[in-house]
Amino acid sequence: MNILGISAFYHDSAAALVSDGQLIAAAQEERFSRRKHDDRFPRLAVAYCLKQAGITIADVDHVVFYDKPFTKFERLLFTYLQEFPRGFRSFLWAMPIWMKDKLWIKSLIRHDLQYKGNILFCDHHVSHAASAFLVSPFQEAALITVDGVGEWSTSTWGVGRGSKIELMHETRFPHSLGLLYSAYTYYLGFKVNSAEYKVMGLAPYGQPTYYDKVRQTVDWKPDGSFRLNTEYFDYMSGLRMTNEKFDALFGGPPRKGETWLTQREFDIAASIQKVTDEIMVAMATHVRKQTGMKHLCMAGGVALNCVANARVLKQAGFEEIWIQPAAGDAGGALGAAFYAYNTILGNPREFEMKHAYWGPEFTDAESRSYLDSIGAKYRELKPDELTREVASAIAADNVVGWCQGRMEFGPRALGSRSILADARDPDMKDKLNQKIKFREGFRPFAPSVLLERTPEFFDLETPHQSPFMLLVADVRPDKRVIPSVTHVDGSARLQTVAKATNPAYHALIEEFGRQTGVPVIINTSFNVRGEPIVCTPADAYRCFMRTNMDFLVVGNLLMDKKEQPPWKEEGDWRKEFALD
Repeated sequence: MNILGISAFYHDSAAALVSDGQLIAAAQEERFSRRKHDDRFPRLAVAYCLKQAGITIADVDHVVFYDKPFTKFERLLFTYLQEFPRGFRSFLWAMPIWMKDKLWIKSLIRHDLQYKGNILFCDHHVSHAASAFLVSPFQEAALITVDGVGEWSTSTWGVGRGSKIELMHETRFPHSLGLLYSAYTYYLGFKVNSAEYKVMGLAPYGQPTYYDKVRQTVDWKPDGSFRLNTEYFDYMSGLRMTNEKFDALFGGPPRKGETWLTQREFDIAASIQKVTDEIMVAMATHVRKQTGMKHLCMAGGVALNCVANARVLKQAGFEEIWIQPAAGDAGGALGAAFYAYNTILGNPREFEMKHAYWGPEFTDAESRSYLDSIGAKYRELKPDELTREVASAIAADNVVGWCQGRMEFGPRALGSRSILADARDPDMKDKLNQKIKFREGFRPFAPSVLLERTPEFFDLETPHQSPFMLLVADVRPDKRVIPSVTHVDGSARLQTVAKATNPAYHALIEEFGRQTGVPVIINTSFNVRGEPIVCTPADAYRCFMRTNMDFLVVGNLLMDKKEQPPWKEEGDWRKEFALD
């Protein structure tokens, strides 16, 4: 039985294919279209999933969409009528996309995919919950989903047992922790639904001196239930997130994007992060008491906040927490597919998501064909030779583009489409930000560490792991030899790398550890600012030549920048990507 899950039309459109209970493929549309956070119908991602499975659309038994558009449209109309006439401009802005696409999902699937089979719709937060639980290692667990908004729900909690999901509580729009965080993202001059992670990265530079002011915009109880003071926000009906009353509370208008950051912005970021942490810990603690569960699964965009996740792990009382790598809306495609297979159709669970590598991969022959066509110079090495040479290059302070195996599903690069460098070099963070990523200097870099040696360097004890880079942990004081991945507060957003799930990447870090004594390297996404993570060898080579990377690895092919033919492009290529 083949089931195709689809998410689309909000942000991060994606597709996932499940065959006889096993995940075959999953990918975001942006990786193929090269349009960051592409929200359009995921035609290219669907085509990839079908190709990976070796089937056609006629072989798909069910297509499942990750939310219920008519219920969401009901909420939209209700809100505009409630706010009328204030929301009229926003109403005029929103209606065309609803009239063109969002109300006609079934017709789009029929027409664009030429699909004649069964089409199902799954509640948005049920899709999130399913993506968290049904592919987890647990047979029973507490469930928490927190995001901006689905149909009406903005957060839910409940339990999962076997193939069943029961959501027992919800918070409804306009009260939303995700929208609260996005409102502060907007006020701090960053892009909503794109740059919330920047606020998280900014927070350690500040102190929560605006905590009491943030508390005027949101109230929460010991059980983690919360309500926003909607007098401060415009997202219900306007074209912006905050309003003049919000400006007055914080002493000025929103920061203009790309302008200088001050201590005020650092402190506001620290304050909203502290509030987010406290609400999430209160909610998770309450859920543990109410459900009696030892394990917790989380999903929704807020579950990508690895600082809050770490607080939940340490303070809420659960033995283990599990978050799948595409916890945001892209993962809704995954959850919808498994919800249909396991819960609606009643099939027992047979799949556990042990890794994030569900995208396309390319053979060395395919890579050679492209590289030869453009005159690129490369050497083909045996795997052990490649590992030694690349580890030596990183140890010698070179920056390496690493394109290996199947592409990651989700927003994080996890050792398949990564830029790698030496975390011991105190200047490497600035070098990467300024000369390769072309991004803001405050943004931290993440370490990849061998799973078996994680407790030596980080305050993350067995059995806890962070395979999807969704937890932060403090760098141990006696191991502060990795300054370029140690944030200003002594923490790091780490990835633990297991030999079983990514043997080539594990071997590279292991060899680097043998050469240097430090089994930790910088791992950042293989892209420049505003660009989706690279997918193909062509994407990887183009990014390599546009930046100051020193070496590129594609499969078993190694390229030295100094040996490459001149790279020519007309105009400024950086204008190709909108700033994130």
